[in-house]
Amino acid sequence: MTAIPQPSTIRSSESTKKLLVLGSDHVGAVMKRELSDFLKGPAGDGWDILDVGASANGGWHFGKLIVQLVTQVDYPDYGAAAANAVLDQSGTYEQRLGIVICGSGIGISIAANKIKGIRCALCHDHYTALMARKHNDANILALGARTTGLDVAKDMVSVFLSTPFDGAHHSIRLNKLHELEGCSYAC
Repeated sequence: MTAIPQPSTIRSSESTKKLLVLGSDHVGAVMKRELSDFLKGPAGDGWDILDVGASANGGWHFGKLIVQLVTQVDYPDYGAAAANAVLDQSGTYEQRLGIVICGSGIGISIAANKIKGIRCALCHDHYTALMARKHNDANILALGARTTGLDVAKDMVSVFLSTPFDGAHHSIRLNKLHELEGCSYAC
């Protein structure tokens, strides 16, 4: 496993009771930086933001093309780091969610879902992000930096953070999913 840099807190306030964990590989680092800047505004109100890496050492926008200056890293390391931070029960947070980003979103979502208790949803639009929270109580949103435009990503992040879980009969289904892992929905 690659050594992962220590997480950095991007936004923190004394009154916050919610934590948002950000993680990406080298391909997703620029989008993660753009989303962390976006979350410093109203979309991130009420959330402490913790970045577990990888870091973008630069990046230029040429229209829709982004050139990144990021050391190549492996998405399983950062997917697992974000997932473990979401599940970490230390501190006083009442809610913990995460966002993970790689080129397609597929690899990092698979990595995050290997961690028992994680429900990572790879989403592509407003509706899938909404339903990930509403019906599946997803605790991590996965995005593809090469497949998702920044405006769409911002919309998905906003809806993901603002949508509560419906509960009811969906909890029965989540229990069944977690039974496949050998744990309960509350694990």
